[in-house]
Amino acid sequence: MADVRVRYFAAAADAAGRPDETLEVPGATVGDLRAALVARYGEPMERVLRSGSILVDGIVSRDPQRALGTGADVLPRFSGG
Repeated sequence: MADVRVRYFAAAADAAGRPDETLEVPGATVGDLRAALVARYGEPMERVLRSGSILVDGIVSRDPQRALGTGADVLPRFSGG
């Protein structure tokens, strides 16, 4: 079990209903965090994670086996133009 400080941005904050929190994540990988977030917040968070990103130590990680640090940022897909 790992304690991870999670910050949520834009649609991710809407899905979580808060801007940040500390979660106990069973396991210590990006995949474990994704699973914990979907279990906690359901379909709205799953939708965000489907096209969004998780930053670990300021680096985008889509590798489910990447180790977590003490913090992660959950970002929805951003579009620009």
